[in-house]
Amino acid sequence: MKMSRKGGRWSVTARLVAVVLGLGLAVSGCTSAHQNEGAAAGSVVRVGMFPNVTHAPALVGVENGLLQDALGDDVELEVHYFNAGGEAAQALLAGAIDLTYIGPNPAINAFQRSNGEAVRLVSGSTSGGAFFVVRDGIDGPEDLQGATLASPQPIGNTQDVALRAWLAEQGLQTDTRGGGDVSIRSMANADVLQAFQQGDLDGAWVPEPWATRLIDEAGGKVLIDERDLWPNGQYVTTHILASTSFLDSNPEIVRAILSAHLDALDFVNANPDEAQTIALDGIENAIGTRLSAELIAAAWQNLEFTPDPIASSLQESADDAIAAGLLEPVDLDGIYDLAILNELLRERSAPEVSDS
Repeated sequence: MKMSRKGGRWSVTARLVAVVLGLGLAVSGCTSAHQNEGAAAGSVVRVGMFPNVTHAPALVGVENGLLQDALGDDVELEVHYFNAGGEAAQALLAGAIDLTYIGPNPAINAFQRSNGEAVRLVSGSTSGGAFFVVRDGIDGPEDLQGATLASPQPIGNTQDVALRAWLAEQGLQTDTRGGGDVSIRSMANADVLQAFQQGDLDGAWVPEPWATRLIDEAGGKVLIDERDLWPNGQYVTTHILASTSFLDSNPEIVRAILSAHLDALDFVNANPDEAQTIALDGIENAIGTRLSAELIAAAWQNLEFTPDPIASSLQESADDAIAAGLLEPVDLDGIYDLAILNELLRERSAPEVSDS
């Protein structure tokens, strides 16, 4: 296991999930005894995130040592990198991590699967950064009949729901088997890029930096900037989801993490050039590959980093998933616990955020 400069630990998430499943830890409304034991000891806090530009505040928080410094010498930061929101949500529900940066639809799914008991959203992080990129010759929905499109894995993830909802509004039907007026393939982002380059896809609804890569490396063009579909151009892309039992048992640790998160947001917004370099370092540490600085700079312009969870967009994401047949009806009442975040914001004389 690789050690960070500040003493926190990185781990290979695929191995983590395999171990969780292999142990047979139940994904249910109750968190595991392992999670409660780790929290009570107070020696390790396990935080999930993605090696992705939309998780830049998390990456900066780790690389700059903000998270570990806020936790102090008595609590060790253990960082787990995930490739998809479903993996992160499953690890959280199974008690393998304590909180995670994650997208809206996996958070909704985790809340529903645990009957509204096991998880709480405690802060926003990122807004924006998703685009519907298409090949040349597609200029509107009228050109999409019979098209083959892609969205990131798994089916029902945030961009998949956005794509299906938009197509339905245009009168184009889809299904989860790839049929309908438009065929949608669920693919890893790297596979989306390759398939687009090879001419096997007509378009894809993807987050940054993949949207910029489809444009720069595969000749795509933007048909829809998702910001244009939301009031004030704001919708949640990334927020922080915590285990309810960890939150209840360790409010001071959560407070320290959220304080570091706010520091990271301030740094990212005040020092974008330096923050981009640090985010690149974090991505490289996680995946072993360094992305282009120009790519990150271009993608950065399409993102807003904010503690506001933009709660109104979460409910609409849930409604869209239900309409697409990807989610059973769910009451999101109680999914937010913003008390610690708002207390910290008041201390900084910053505007409080709302859960509605």
